[in-house]
Amino acid sequence: MGRPQTIDEYVEGFAGQARELLQQVRELAREAVPEASEAIKWGSPAWVHPSGTILFMASAHAKHANVVFTPSTREAFDADLAGFTTGKGSVRLPYGRPLPDDLLRRMIAFRVREHERDGVLWM
Repeated sequence: MGRPQTIDEYVEGFAGQARELLQQVRELAREAVPEASEAIKWGSPAWVHPSGTILFMASAHAKHANVVFTPSTREAFDADLAGFTTGKGSVRLPYGRPLPDDLLRRMIAFRVREHERDGVLWM
């Protein structure tokens, strides 16, 4: 099929826990930032601010999904993320564990604020 053109196509490319977790992240994103548009950026789902700036992205892998924010957003939640594997801006969500919705909601709200108030763009 080639590279997915929509988030629907991306999610449909996975099964089981990967698909389930991606759908949960998508529902959470729609709820937390209803004004954001969905797009595929660099082959992965992204949520884009009306200004055109990427707010965050998600991707599925063999044993986990990643949700990727800016490094400044990820660093602001270091204490909350102690039980997670993290990268420069990413949070690894292992399959089979509940989605940390409250934490992700707070991270999304922080990311929207840092963009709207402080002008923080995507990496």
